[in-house]
Amino acid sequence: MYFIAVNPTIASIMNTTSSASTMRAITLSQYGSPETLQLKEISRPVPQGREILVKVHVAAINDYDWNMVLGRPVLYRLLFGLFKPRMAIPGMELSGKVVALGSEASLFKEGDAVYGDISDYGFGAFAEYISIDERALIRKPDGLSFADAAALSHASMLAWQALIDVGRIRNGQKILINGAGGGVGTFGLQIAKRYEVEVTGVDTGPKLDMMKALGFDHVVDYRQQDFTKNGQQYDLIIDAKTNRSPFVYAGSLRTNGAYVTVGGTPARLIQILLSRSWISRFQKKRMRIVALKPNKDLEQVHRLYEDQRIKCIIDGPFSLEEVPRALAYFGAGEHSGKVIVVIFSE
Repeated sequence: MYFIAVNPTIASIMNTTSSASTMRAITLSQYGSPETLQLKEISRPVPQGREILVKVHVAAINDYDWNMVLGRPVLYRLLFGLFKPRMAIPGMELSGKVVALGSEASLFKEGDAVYGDISDYGFGAFAEYISIDERALIRKPDGLSFADAAALSHASMLAWQALIDVGRIRNGQKILINGAGGGVGTFGLQIAKRYEVEVTGVDTGPKLDMMKALGFDHVVDYRQQDFTKNGQQYDLIIDAKTNRSPFVYAGSLRTNGAYVTVGGTPARLIQILLSRSWISRFQKKRMRIVALKPNKDLEQVHRLYEDQRIKCIIDGPFSLEEVPRALAYFGAGEHSGKVIVVIFSE
């Protein structure tokens, strides 16, 4: 498996620019493996109405990108296109600079640094430029690098909203994070440690050493031990995998505990929706799904970042040409933290 070490020098990525009216982009024309993606030179978009044209410095890879490329689970094709993808360019998380404004855009000016999770407004971050509704992005603080900004927005919001808004974390709790070596898990641990809690992380491989260094109180290798069968129970479970029955997870919760998933296959999410009332009534345990509100709480995460109470665990960088390889690496689940793609270095 292709591997790039965590936190290499981003400036080592070389930029290859296109002409003034064109841009390079990773294009998706059919569902399949990441190898079906193609790097093409296409027309550069022109912002209309409330759109802004952003020069993309860094993009990050997420589950939606993986699902969009594969066209699986098949139910997702109701979002992405039934027989072929409706969106020509994947990518839903980015940082960059505003280079042009649509006629009705007013939130930013040319030269402003911006970032965010754009999934409420579209996709297209795996390109040198993107034209997107200005409401999809927020201003990037000066002290936040473009690489960290691209890594921060989606996963930190899932972790924040899972722990605080939905999970209602409080002092003294015993917490487990499943899939703890990825973006949600690494941010989740750091957010949780603002409270007096004990946190167990579940993952495998080289990520386990990173998780120990980051500060997890306990680390479980899922290849060696099944946390749902070891007799331990938790006040709060945050799940970035959601690959078991909700009744199995409920067995690892204490009475009045909460299970919160940040995503999973449609089948598993439907199981949670159908079973949560029964589990709540007869077992006194809450089963919840995070309905993400992109970028909503980023100002609070900014303060933690500025106070050095949150750091970004970055895997990469990959170049734009390497996006197919980066997606395959992401899909294999071998990455630590967030996988980023540097398109234009700072």
